[in-house]
Amino acid sequence: MLKEQPFYHPKEGTFMKLLLLLGRSGQPSRARHLFDEMLSQGCQPTPELYTALIAAYCRNGLLDDALRLLDDMKASPLCQPDVYTYSTLIKACVDTSRFDMVDSMYKDMADRSIAPNTVTQNIVLSGYGRAGRLDDMEKVLSAMLDSTSSKPDVWTMNIILSLFGNRGQVELMEKWYEKFRGYGIEPETRTLNILIGAYGKKRMYDKMSTVMEYMRKLAFPWTTATFNNVIEAFAEAGDAKNIEHTFNQMRAEGMKPDTKTFCCLINGFSNAGLFHKVVGMVKLAERLDVPMNTSFHNAVLAACVKAEDLMEMERVFRHMKNIQCVPDATTYSILLEAYQKEGMTDKIYSLQQENPTLVLTDFVHV
Repeated sequence: MLKEQPFYHPKEGTFMKLLLLLGRSGQPSRARHLFDEMLSQGCQPTPELYTALIAAYCRNGLLDDALRLLDDMKASPLCQPDVYTYSTLIKACVDTSRFDMVDSMYKDMADRSIAPNTVTQNIVLSGYGRAGRLDDMEKVLSAMLDSTSSKPDVWTMNIILSLFGNRGQVELMEKWYEKFRGYGIEPETRTLNILIGAYGKKRMYDKMSTVMEYMRKLAFPWTTATFNNVIEAFAEAGDAKNIEHTFNQMRAEGMKPDTKTFCCLINGFSNAGLFHKVVGMVKLAERLDVPMNTSFHNAVLAACVKAEDLMEMERVFRHMKNIQCVPDATTYSILLEAYQKEGMTDKIYSLQQENPTLVLTDFVHV
């Protein structure tokens, strides 16, 4: 429509917005077509436009195509890659665990005198953390502390605290929290939610409460994530009284519960043996139009198994497939555990036939 207007002439900004949109919506081939069309209309490519197209390929797992575009940029004097181009590619390498490629990207940047910025380093730091490569993570963090262009920020702090918090290494988490504070980095709401979640998992309720009081004192808002972490802590312990109290407080403060909230509530009431409350939570989630994704259904399936109600478990599984909610490895492991306990090898065989990639043949005995 725009091209049909008499005043139309191609603008870089228009193409940039469309390239980003097509990349985010999983249409890299259309993004490439648009890029070529832009060139045919006399628009000069820029490093930003190339980077937007590279991002479209990276978002959709087409790393080789993205690397070919990087070579095109290197060959174009006016479109040399910059730190944002490399950060986009490094994120794609990290997301696919291609850490050998990360080293190659760093070398390429050094050869071109491009210093990684804080965003680049945080991407790599997070990737190494998820992969459990703590030595490599420490090297990146040391480089950040010695750098002038990539100083640690609150995101760096959150990545490190989250890593140790999720591993249950609370003392290391606390040590690093103090270190970052010593570097002059102030916590944000997410930082404090990470601490609450870690303390909750270790049932360190006093420390959990102290952080929450600290948030109130310094006017940090309690968010849905804050309440989710507290509910999750009590859910693990099957502490129905505190689960209900926290959930009621959450709603009284106007916080909207999300899918994770209901997963925690269902797990908690199931752990407490209060299966009528599990049913109540499922109905409430429906009334509140909470998205019922795979994690939600897995929580309900696990509750059915705990209640030894295999008929309801199978009904939930059928419903899950009817609404095109794709089962994952956790879904099948819940079903397998239930069928194994009852010695129902025919059911296990059916599951394996249905999804051989997620149901190991070792479980099938027919």
